[in-house]
Amino acid sequence: MRIIIIGAGAVGSYLAERLSTDGQDVVVIDDDEVRVAELQERIDALVIIGNGASTHTLEEAGAARADLLIAVSSSDGANVLACHAAKEMGTKTTIARIENPEIREGAEGLGVDVVIDPSATAAEDLAGVVGLGGVTELIHFADGKLVMVGGIVTPNAPLTDAPLSQLRLRNAEWGWVVAALVREGGTIVAHGDTVVNPGDHALVMTTEDRIDKATAMLGLKRRHFDRAVIMGGTRFAELAVKEMEKAGLSVVVVDEDRDRSRRLATKFPKALVICGDPTDPDVLAELDLGPKDVALGLSGWDEVNLLGCLVAKATGAGMVISRFNRVAYVGLLTGVGIDAAVSSRLLAASAILRFVRQGAIEQVATFSDTDAEAIEIEVAENAEAVGRSLLELQLPLGVIIGGISRQATSFVPDGSTVIRPGDHIIFFSLPSEIEESAALFTA
Repeated sequence: MRIIIIGAGAVGSYLAERLSTDGQDVVVIDDDEVRVAELQERIDALVIIGNGASTHTLEEAGAARADLLIAVSSSDGANVLACHAAKEMGTKTTIARIENPEIREGAEGLGVDVVIDPSATAAEDLAGVVGLGGVTELIHFADGKLVMVGGIVTPNAPLTDAPLSQLRLRNAEWGWVVAALVREGGTIVAHGDTVVNPGDHALVMTTEDRIDKATAMLGLKRRHFDRAVIMGGTRFAELAVKEMEKAGLSVVVVDEDRDRSRRLATKFPKALVICGDPTDPDVLAELDLGPKDVALGLSGWDEVNLLGCLVAKATGAGMVISRFNRVAYVGLLTGVGIDAAVSSRLLAASAILRFVRQGAIEQVATFSDTDAEAIEIEVAENAEAVGRSLLELQLPLGVIIGGISRQATSFVPDGSTVIRPGDHIIFFSLPSEIEESAALFTA
């Protein structure tokens, strides 16, 4: 698949690296010479210096024969123009990141097939993570009927008592399945003989009504928060303020820019806005943080977010969540006081990858510390898997089916479950197994 990416910022560069590693034919366009040079050194792809909305530049990138154009520059207008020009030249599908609601409304008539807003999605996800208190991920599939919950396994968690096959025999009502473990930087796709260790980052698939049971198996206890302390004044931070207030939390915003603080105070009259350095222990100490407080580092700088969260945790916050851009930081987060991490670039990748993967892909989820993916796919009428049980499918070792949504019911399958046409399958897979696995469920 030929894919053109407009913008080599945090989202564009991450997508370029991931897709080129997958073997896609990737072309990246950006007008920043330094950024282009840095990206060209890291990836095996054509990187062009130029204006992504220019027909001349798009011709050089091969827009006439492109399967997909992804416009994720910092300018909504430029993204729309790039999609419009590419569509006129023959690009099959266009995706644009658009944050301005007014621009978003008219985008469809201007050649934009799909609009994404990763910051808005991330803010909604934050509300879910804070609402459960203790989980690191909360990803909904099948219209919310199936949920993937992530968390760091605590010492003495029930999940660590025995191999997973034995645990399953002990549980009369089996409504969850461990999809994978991330341990010391490596990904383990879970099977019956897998033993879970304390400190593992576990990804568990369950039904919506059994989330509490799944988190209890990880040793996590639901925590309730009364106040959210948001560090930073970015658009992402503003969206998070709205979500936290909607969830009934009182909100404090800390940002060291005076003009931005004044604007935030006017925009959010219910929130307490403090003009100060969110990494300054004296500033946070004045808030008298306690177990009922959650602190969120949502500035545009990874270093500020991480340090601010660590200071908040040291001064008493019950939970801290850090935004990050550099994926390399993620492996360092667990075990140093950061409870959860959120990344708009990973959410952008999740929204876009469904257009790259083959078959009737409904949703793709990516994760902060593993390159594996969770994929929701609709089973075709004449797919190879139809009429066969999971045991008969003999899936690769790097694949596990975590959930099935079938008409009015959603459930966690076992080996005897037979695949039917129209089933929505959620499977977790290592990158090397995705194509082969997806092919089982497509025509």
